[in-house]
Amino acid sequence: MGSEQSLELEIKQLIVSALDLEDISPEDIPTDGRLFVEGLGLDSIDALELGIAMQQRYGIELDAEDESTREHFASVASLAALVRAQGAAKEGES
Repeated sequence: MGSEQSLELEIKQLIVSALDLEDISPEDIPTDGRLFVEGLGLDSIDALELGIAMQQRYGIELDAEDESTREHFASVASLAALVRAQGAAKEGES
């Protein structure tokens, strides 16, 4: 499905632009690869900045105290799943 790949590419572009990753292009970020510590090597400051960018771009709600938030930030694929799930939940509310 094309829209799944485009959402994941959009999230990769958001990661690069929100975090000012000058030496990394969106294509360099694996969809299922880890974003923090090993993998892309992002840290807690990056997580905060990325969380704010995700909230502004997609209107998703994040709770920094919720353990599942860490799981959502594990990879681009898990972030895309979160955006889809919250988007579907909002559509169901209207």
